Amino acid sequence: MNELKGKVALVAGGTRGASRAIAVELARAGAFVYVTGRTSGEHRSEVGRAETIEGTIELIEQAGGQGVAVRVDHLEPEQVRALAERIDAEHSRLDILIDGVWGGDTHLGWGKPIWEHPLDASLRMIRLGIDAHLITSHFLLPLVVRQPGGLVVELTDGTAEYNAKYREGTTLAFYVAKSAAHTLAIGEAAETAKSGCTAVAFTPGWLRSEAMLDEFGVTEENWRDALAAQPHFCISETPTFVGRTVAALAADEEKARFSGQTLNSGQLAKIYEIDDIDGSRPDGWRYMMEVAEQGKPADPTGYR
Repeated sequence: MNELKGKVALVAGGTRGASRAIAVELARAGAFVYVTGRTSGEHRSEVGRAETIEGTIELIEQAGGQGVAVRVDHLEPEQVRALAERIDAEHSRLDILIDGVWGGDTHLGWGKPIWEHPLDASLRMIRLGIDAHLITSHFLLPLVVRQPGGLVVELTDGTAEYNAKYREGTTLAFYVAKSAAHTLAIGEAAETAKSGCTAVAFTPGWLRSEAMLDEFGVTEENWRDALAAQPHFCISETPTFVGRTVAALAADEEKARFSGQTLNSGQLAKIYEIDDIDGSRPDGWRYMMEVAEQGKPADPTGYR
């Protein structure tokens, strides 16, 4: 597991969920990983959960990897500037930039039209999903483009095809914030192409994150108990599955063929022959479009 030995990675927003798992798997593959986020041992973000950036580093070390936690609010330009200067001083390069900054789910307000949704909450999601990503790219991309082979990954929710129509049941600001990742990837791919870098957007499938497990009142060990309340949860995947697919992408010497695209975990799992921790290979977004969206009974046969 040394495919990324000697590489330097930054996982922005690596406190929990998919970003945390990506940080662990990049480190397991040999990369040195900087993990940033707003929640540390002494500070809590508006998300209000217990996971911390230091906790992510503990998991990295348990996996035999190396990394460091740096508390950064990616909406604060001077904090991101200082992060870039630190990485430059310590490594003079950045090979992999994973931008998983979000933390806006507490502002979602499911199913409310824009005029009923609190304006402050709407604007906060836009700030978290767009402004923070632009600020991060402004300061960190100069390190990524220093040498060919760099990778930029913009995390989002939903494939470009799925997000081509409005996400009924969400809210307008959430939809705009998440759809922006597709455009960010296209633009970053164009601006970094001459430097031999690759930029993509990436979405997990239905993720069994810490928050999602809590929402259903289950654990990873008994997650199938949640199917009684939501049968389509049968297609869900672990954060580890997501991390494995992104780590494989990072190690792919021909990854530039994907630049400007929006990728997903099920898609990359097929390409790189990667399984989830239970040995299955969930193809979440194909399932969502072909089964759940078509009103068919929940049945993961042929999709994992």
